[in-house]
Formats: sequence, structure tokens, C-alpha cells
Amino acid sequence: MFMFDKKRTISKEHMEFLMKVRQRKILILSARILILLAFFLLWEVMAELKLIDSFITSRPSRIARTIGNLYSEGTLFYHTGVTCFETVVGFLLGTIVGTVAAIILWWSNLLAKVLEPYLVVLSSLPKIALGPIFIVWIGAGTASIIMIALTVSVVVTILEVLNGFLAVDQDKIKLVKTFGANRLQVFTKVVMPSTIPVIINSLKVNIGLSWVGVIVGEFLVSKAGLGYLIVYGGQVFQLDLVMTTVLILSAAAALMYQGVVYLEKLLMKNGRYTSDKIE
Repeated sequence: MFMFDKKRTISKEHMEFLMKVRQRKILILSARILILLAFFLLWEVMAELKLIDSFITSRPSRIARTIGNLYSEGTLFYHTGVTCFETVVGFLLGTIVGTVAAIILWWSNLLAKVLEPYLVVLSSLPKIALGPIFIVWIGAGTASIIMIALTVSVVVTILEVLNGFLAVDQDKIKLVKTFGANRLQVFTKVVMPSTIPVIINSLKVNIGLSWVGVIVGEFLVSKAGLGYLIVYGGQVFQLDLVMTTVLILSAAAALMYQGVVYLEKLLMKNGRYTSDKIE
């Protein structure tokens, strides 16, 4: 059997290109870390010099102590876990329900035309106003919080994914139809693969919407979670607790976003779709 060295197949120019890409990624990551460290350092210095009121804005050193106190009390991971669970469930439900609904509307053009004005109204409606209604209907608990998160994200998902379906190149659809493809084959072979980037973007948008829905729900009804800590800290004027919770929320949302980015890279690696982004 003929054997060959894979290393010899990579040209010098290709190696230099890969090295530049790696250096660029390291530069971007380093810049992000330095900006974050500079922000916290400036925050601490301004609080120390009394340029800002640390009672209102807190300061990194006090936030670190607050995190330590929450950890020692055993409440840090409990409240964070409650909110993350509600957010992930609401996020997944909103994405799945919205995508399935978009598929149904794409499949039936008549149904899409009938429901179009209702979707527009629901999209413009402040979904947060429905929170008290869900609490009365479902009860004061986790289910109502998840329902609020679902409501916030599902309509956006329907509209965005449906527009992605409708924006698929009609020439490609006509081409597969000339080879005898039925509607299901058109969807699975052309429409769905072409819309994967739109679905990925919808996932990224839904992350923020799901967090908003969950936190607002916890503001209204929860007895546990990060939203509850924010409300409690504001009521007893423990603004260190409020700022600490906000930073934990930011970190959790960033991790969730990176999970979607990893999914996107995994799909690109497997050849499911291509991206025009240059990192």
C-alpha cells in the first residue's frame, strides 16, 4: 500500500497562513482579557479615589467578597443553577417551538398568509406585560417563569426562521423539482441546509431574550434565582449583592453564547454550512 507523509502535503505558504490565523486569534483573546482587566482596575481605582460612590456602584474587591460569602453560605451555585435551568429550558423550548412553527408556515403558504398579521402584532406586543397573566393561569412557580421566557423568544424565532426559509434561492428549489423532488425532499435537501446559518443566528438572539424573560419572571414571582437576589439586594440596599448578581448573569450569558458559537464551529467543521466571517 502506498504511504505518504501528511506533513509534506502542507506547503510553507499554508503553514505561514495557519500561523497568522493562530496569532490573530491569540491577539484577539489577549485584547479581550486586557480590556476586561483594565475595566475592573479602573473601576477599583475610581472607587478608591472617591471619584464614584462605591455604595451605589460597588467595587470589584467588595464584589469578590460578596461572591465568597455566597459561596460559603452555599447559595451561589443554588441560585445560579435555578436561573440557568429556567433559561436553558425556556431557550430550548422557544427555539424548538419557533422553528417547528416556521416549518409549518413555510409548508402551508395559505396558513402563513392568514397568520401573518397576528405574528406581527405578537412581535410588537410587550411580552413582559403577559407575565402577571401567566402567573395567574399557571401559578407562581418555575413553570410560569419558563413560559415568560418562551413567549419572549418564540415569536422572534418564528419570524426570523420563516424569513430564512423564504429567502432560499428559488433557482435551487426549481432545480431539484426538475429532478422530481417532492416538497419534503425540497425542504430537507435545499431549504433546511440553506437556513442553518439563520437558525444559528436565531439561537444567538434567543440567548439574550431568554435571559430577559427569566429574570423578569423572577422579579415577579421567584423565591430563588439570580433575579430574586437582585430584587432582594435592592430592597435591603445591599447594592454589592446586586452588582455581584449582574456580573454572574453576564458570565453565565457569555458561557451560554459561547456554547452556541461552539455549535456553529462544529457544524462548519462537519461541512454542514459555510460562514463568511473572518476571524
